Amino acid sequence: MARAHVFSPQEISRESLCEKLRGRTAARRYIELGRLDLLLLRINPINASVLSFASLVERLGVPVLCTPSTLVRTSNKAYLATLTDVPTPRTLVSRSFSTLSAFAADQPTGTIIKPARASGGRGIQLVPPQSPMPLEQALDGARDAGDGYIVAQEYLVAAEEGEKRLVWLDGRLLGGYLRRRAPGEFRHNLKQGGQPEPCEITPQDHALIDALTPHLRADGVWFAGVDVIGGQVVEVNTLNPGGLHMIQEFTGLDLTAPVIQWLEAHVATQISLRLPPQVSSP
Repeated sequence: MARAHVFSPQEISRESLCEKLRGRTAARRYIELGRLDLLLLRINPINASVLSFASLVERLGVPVLCTPSTLVRTSNKAYLATLTDVPTPRTLVSRSFSTLSAFAADQPTGTIIKPARASGGRGIQLVPPQSPMPLEQALDGARDAGDGYIVAQEYLVAAEEGEKRLVWLDGRLLGGYLRRRAPGEFRHNLKQGGQPEPCEITPQDHALIDALTPHLRADGVWFAGVDVIGGQVVEVNTLNPGGLHMIQEFTGLDLTAPVIQWLEAHVATQISLRLPPQVSSP
């Protein structure tokens, strides 16, 4: 059993849903977890208690998206380093300050330092080339903001033109928009003052998605936000990808429909294949 907020289809709109969740005014009731059609994880940051709960629901035979094992594999910024055949900046993941410092010394345009687990631009620093003191401070900050592992990435000069967020749904590129950083800021995150703009989806974008799709599918990902700078993938967000409402604002296309239709089809398939719950013998 679990306590849940309850909404009826007749009353749901994005505005009313968010308002009721923020104000904690939504109706609550206890539900049987095994009777759920789907558990859709939309939480950031994720923690051990959420993964444990999701694993329990999964053992009851309920489809979970994304699965706990998928999130463990892909919600780490270090995931990018495993995509060896996808165009990405030079990237190193390590806990060793000396190894990271040697990597940064080889980057003529500077180095982006970020914690392996973080979101919203937290703990991320741009270190100019050959700057040992700022580098040490950036490494300390990234270590303290995450789980100890640090991602070092070459700085792409093309970042001055903005960062594109592409929204991916099971092999399909739904759309995208551009984020331009605020004056004096190197991060493009909207939470850090970045400004959204419409953008063109190019053949290069489709080629990146084609290269990325086999990896995401193999790792159990169904929905992702792909961040691109200068034709290179700089981050893959599988935990709580956003961007649908921004794309709708710029294009007038309601992209929630294909997402919901995909979810409904997935649930129908899983229910038809559903195995009995895994219950341990006494």
